[in-house]
Amino acid sequence: MPQTRFTKEFQDEAVRLALTSGRSRRAIAADLGVGLSTLRHWIDRRREREIDAPPEERQEDMAAELKRLRRENEILRQEREILKKANGFFRQGGKSMKFQFIDVAKESFPVTRLCQTLGVSQSGYFAWRSRPASPRQREDLVLLAHIRSAFTLSHETYGSPRMTRELQDEGLTVGRRRTARLMRENGLKARQKRRFKRTTDSHHAFPIAPNLLEQDFSAERPNQKWAADISYLWTNEGWLSLAVILDLFARRVVGWAVSDSLHTELALEALRKALAIRRPGEGLTHHADRGSQYCSTAYQAELRKHGIRISMSGTGNCFDNAVVETFFKTLKSELVWRTVFQTRAEAKKAIGRYIDGFYNPVRRHSTLDYVSPVQFERLAE
Repeated sequence: MPQTRFTKEFQDEAVRLALTSGRSRRAIAADLGVGLSTLRHWIDRRREREIDAPPEERQEDMAAELKRLRRENEILRQEREILKKANGFFRQGGKSMKFQFIDVAKESFPVTRLCQTLGVSQSGYFAWRSRPASPRQREDLVLLAHIRSAFTLSHETYGSPRMTRELQDEGLTVGRRRTARLMRENGLKARQKRRFKRTTDSHHAFPIAPNLLEQDFSAERPNQKWAADISYLWTNEGWLSLAVILDLFARRVVGWAVSDSLHTELALEALRKALAIRRPGEGLTHHADRGSQYCSTAYQAELRKHGIRISMSGTGNCFDNAVVETFFKTLKSELVWRTVFQTRAEAKKAIGRYIDGFYNPVRRHSTLDYVSPVQFERLAE
């Protein structure tokens, strides 16, 4: 094929492919329908032009090439982001799911790029959009609106079991599988818990009480069994200690206190708050670990003054106080690990909002048949 039949643009593109595609020149020449010697000639001539060209032209060529590379990089970035975001839709399969993803993602990416990346036609997408939604799809849209609202109110902590119960209590007819599908397809994933490290100081000379609870965390009424423990939260001012007391009947936090240091007064403050709020009668058992704060003379005296039975965990057995451990894991996964506290005062306010504004009155607990501690106590009255 005579060389004169190829335009300058064609020759430049052939040279670019030969220099940047990573494939052999013989393969490039075969793909373009030119001789290998012809392609080599174009490459040599391009290099001669670059050497002989004045600095201004070389700078223009470099600028054009840089612009092209940036455009290609942007296309690759978009395709990578599209595939990353579409991962959940791909698992479901089918063109309908891809079209749904395109409809959601078109605000962030061009429709043309979305269709090319997902391997569907633009005409097919627009035809899908023009079809009227089925009754099932309209129901999904309504359910999804409720799910998004409840997910936000739960601080993005509800998975499909709690979410299903939330929807059902709002009068909506929905099963867990449908809720899980809608949450999965729309990227609504509950926060995952991390491992929790205990820091109990049990090396002391205070007397140890027997384990009266023996991992029986059930209670028939409020103020029958309380469990207490201390954990630590990091702020940019340093560590903040948090002491809590839970009523095991409804898993309700009945007393809590924070301090910038770990001492007996911190645990006593939480206890005194719980006593003032609940005013328990006879028969209350108070369970804690063997930490020095709970074994101290002052703490033990406060319990005995109110006629409270004293129970303590076995040596190094975190399962003996599992309910409070679970509370701390929940608090950290749903609040602490998602927040950077600048000051201890800021952390204290956030903890108060979480416990008194969400955990006790709102958050659904699986052990309470997916109602909140406050609701559970009211139902038991």
